[in-house]
Amino acid sequence: MPELPDLQVFSKNLVKTFVGKTLKTVSVRNKKKLKVSVSKLKRSLEGQKLLDIRRVGKELHFEFSGGEILGLHLMLRGKLVKFEVENNAKYTIVELLFADDTGLAMTDFQGQANATLNPEPRDAPDAMSREMNLAFLKDQLSKSKAIVKNVLLDQHIIRGIGNAYADEILWDARISPFSVSNKIPEFGVKALLRSIKRVLQKAEKSILKNHPNIISGEVRDFMLVHNPKTESSPTGAPIQVKSAGSRKTYYTREQKLFK
Repeated sequence: MPELPDLQVFSKNLVKTFVGKTLKTVSVRNKKKLKVSVSKLKRSLEGQKLLDIRRVGKELHFEFSGGEILGLHLMLRGKLVKFEVENNAKYTIVELLFADDTGLAMTDFQGQANATLNPEPRDAPDAMSREMNLAFLKDQLSKSKAIVKNVLLDQHIIRGIGNAYADEILWDARISPFSVSNKIPEFGVKALLRSIKRVLQKAEKSILKNHPNIISGEVRDFMLVHNPKTESSPTGAPIQVKSAGSRKTYYTREQKLFK
C-alpha cells in the first residue's frame, strides 16, 4: 500500500501534469465502492477546472473550481495510470479525461480502491501536520494500553502512517513496536515525534530523487529495517520479523521495550 511519502510524491507529480486543466468527462467503470450516483459525480465535476491535488492522510484530494473535491484512496493494490485520448488500463475503477485529451485512471485488480465525492473531514491530525505535536502525541499514548505500533497505524488517531513506515519510525526512535503505549516515558515520546517527522521527510526526498516522475506503486528499497533483503540494521543488529496475519513487523533488539 502506498504510504504518506509515496502519496506526497504522487501529488506533486500529478499537480505538474493536470492542475489547471478542465475536466471533460469522469467515467466510473466499477461503482461498487462509489457512495454517490454516477450522474451526481458527473454533474459535480465535469466542466470544472482542476485547481489542486493534495495528499490528505492516505488519500489524494482533487480540488475543482466549483468547490467540489474528488477523493481517491488506492487501498492496498490500487494504481494511478496516465493516458492520452483513450484509457486501455485493465481493472479501472474511475477515469478522468481532461479537455486536452490527457487523462488519469485509478485501477485495482482487487476492486478495493475507491473514489469519494467531497470526503468527510476527519478529526485525526495528519502525521506531518502542526497538530501532530508533542502535546497531542503524549495525550494519545498516555490513554492507550495498545502496543505503540498499533497506535501509529490507527488512522483515527494519526493519519498517513502505514505498516512499513511505522517499523522505520520505531527503529529510528529505538522504541520496540511491542511497547505498551502508556508506559513510554516522556523522553521516548519526544524521540518518537522526532522520528515520525524525520523518517517521513527523508523518505519523500529519497523517492523524489530516485523516482522523480512516479505516480504509482511503493518505493521501499531504501528502508533500513522494513526490508526483506536486509539482514541487519545499519548499526549491525540482526533484523527480526514477527507476523500477525498478513502484516509483518521488522525490528531489532536495539529497540527499548516499555511494558
